[in-house]
Amino acid sequence: MWDDAFPSFLIGLREGLEAGLIVSVLVATLVRAGAKSRLPQVWTGVLAAIALSMSFGAVLTFTATSLSAPAQEAFGGTLSIVAVAFVTAMVFWMRHSARSLAGEIKEKVTGALATGAGVLVLTSFLAVGREGLETALFLWTTARAANESAGPLTGAGIGLVLATVLCWGLYRRVLSINLTRFFTATGAVLIVIAAGVLGYGLRDLQEGGVLPGGTAYAVDLSGSVDAGSWYSTLLQGVLNLTPTMTWLQVVGYAGYLGVVMTLFVRGVALPATTSTPASPATATPPRAATATPPRAATATPPQSTTPEPTSTPNRPRPAWLIPVAVVAVPALLAGLVVALARPKPSGGETVAVSEADCGQGFTAPEPGRETFRMHNTGNQTSEVYLINPATSAVYGEIEGLAPGTTRDLVATVAGGSYAWRCVPTDGKAVTSKAVRVGGGSAVKAVVPVSALDLAAPLRAYKAYVNRGLATLVGQTRTLRDDIRAGHLDAARADWLTAHRTYASLGAAYGTFEDFDQKIDGRPDGLPGGVHDKGFTGFQRIEYGLWHGRSAGELKGPAQRLADDVAGLRKAFPHQDFDPSDLPLRAHEILENTLQFELTGDTDQGSGTGLATTDANLTGTQELLGVLRPLLTTRAPQLLSTLDADIARLRKLLDSEHHGVGWTPVERLTSTAKARIDGATGQLLEDLSPVPDLLEIRKSA
Repeated sequence: MWDDAFPSFLIGLREGLEAGLIVSVLVATLVRAGAKSRLPQVWTGVLAAIALSMSFGAVLTFTATSLSAPAQEAFGGTLSIVAVAFVTAMVFWMRHSARSLAGEIKEKVTGALATGAGVLVLTSFLAVGREGLETALFLWTTARAANESAGPLTGAGIGLVLATVLCWGLYRRVLSINLTRFFTATGAVLIVIAAGVLGYGLRDLQEGGVLPGGTAYAVDLSGSVDAGSWYSTLLQGVLNLTPTMTWLQVVGYAGYLGVVMTLFVRGVALPATTSTPASPATATPPRAATATPPRAATATPPQSTTPEPTSTPNRPRPAWLIPVAVVAVPALLAGLVVALARPKPSGGETVAVSEADCGQGFTAPEPGRETFRMHNTGNQTSEVYLINPATSAVYGEIEGLAPGTTRDLVATVAGGSYAWRCVPTDGKAVTSKAVRVGGGSAVKAVVPVSALDLAAPLRAYKAYVNRGLATLVGQTRTLRDDIRAGHLDAARADWLTAHRTYASLGAAYGTFEDFDQKIDGRPDGLPGGVHDKGFTGFQRIEYGLWHGRSAGELKGPAQRLADDVAGLRKAFPHQDFDPSDLPLRAHEILENTLQFELTGDTDQGSGTGLATTDANLTGTQELLGVLRPLLTTRAPQLLSTLDADIARLRKLLDSEHHGVGWTPVERLTSTAKARIDGATGQLLEDLSPVPDLLEIRKSA
């Protein structure tokens, strides 16, 4: 959160100070001119500027959410580049204007006093409104880059409060700040931050399909840089530098930073040789913002009576009318824009489904995010799918729509063909007539998977498990023989070898039935704990080997383990293995690893939690190998991400593997522990779509 707050803090401080200085000059000039009665006009303009800025932020936020995913990326990328342009222009303008700002504003105030109330309101509105719009745009792009709004809003709020305090101090002459140096230093920092925003915006445009090169990476450090580390979070939050960047991002970042920073530094250096001495020049801005020279006061009294005609109507205008109007009008306009920009829901269209007919009342929808009200008019519970009739790819689905019930199905619709497919509990699938939707490229859909599609991966995985069990039988017998002979040192090494083999078969846990508890059960929940007779298997032997138990005490558990493994090998070919379990296990193996091995909960003294984690990673990799043909046609980019995640976690685990030993989990440094946990968590997150992508659907 706080890493994302700094850029917004800086923009809030700078823009707030700019706007605050302008307001200070306006107020000071009116006070010196004896026109305090005109101060409400200044505050009305300021209030209107704030209302406009907040309304602009609301429009950006709510209109973006109504767009499709690619359109959101393109919209966000475009506004990021616009924000960079505004910030760049603001940095250069303020560098040149800091010294003459007070004089320019005083001239405008003098003219406004001579013209009337409307001009003074407009002067303050335009002066503050520009800063407010720039702030709203920059905050929106920063929050979007951070994927959260708390940090950016908090940073901006702190910056604005600090700017208000500084402006009050300048106005009251209790502070003295070299504004030229302040705006120069913050300008240089903002240029660096803007370079990161530009890179992020270019990446958004690539992901939105506006710019090419989305897969041409110039930098890919995802396998060696911990994305969850403090330094990675800091760089990404403040500078928008990520472990993976495309060539376009790198060229845009470096080009902008090189050109703009060079021009900025040159512009800072030039005035030092041509302007008046530095000390008077830099000392005057705060005084100009707080005390108007006598010339303004002597020039304005003759016009001080001119505003009187504005208050002469027969029916005086209520004092609250204009302030309320300047807030209500921008809010009303923003609401209209948001309402018109949002796609009209199709909730009024009810689509009827039954075992005899499917999709009654279905007409071609408008492109965009649509809500269909699905009503089951039949006598059977049905699965309902919105599909591409040519490929059977699924855009949306409802499971278990009971007779007589109505539920909403939300899907994004673009150019292409659409139809409904209804699959009753007892009956054949029924497909509606297809409709054609005009528009842009089709929305990405999930190609359904059938039990037949998973048959080959299931056979391959069962063969892998059978081979692993055959190896495990021999390894547990070797472990038994070590203990019988009293060779406990050899037994410890052979125990780890056998246990890693078993851990690498993790996806088959669901079919091992009672054998898993016998072979690798934990003492948790047993009445006697580690001394309970029901505590058997690998962890029972581990506890004995690393807690000084004799070979005689371990002979029985070792023999039982060998017998249970042999029994499992014999029973496994005849056990049922649900094909739908394969995609689920891809996520569940490492979920258990993060919960048990990496917390030390399963460690009975050997300190080999990382070795077991490594074996579980091998099992996950093997499982993805048999599922790869199905994933290649559905999510090829996901596979490359998963491969990089696995390589990264493997590298971190290897760094804690020293010869035949592994660093115990409890002895990991805090940095190493955080990296391993973070890499495992990232892999888990990236694995989470696999069950949905490969879910067996009746629409197939």
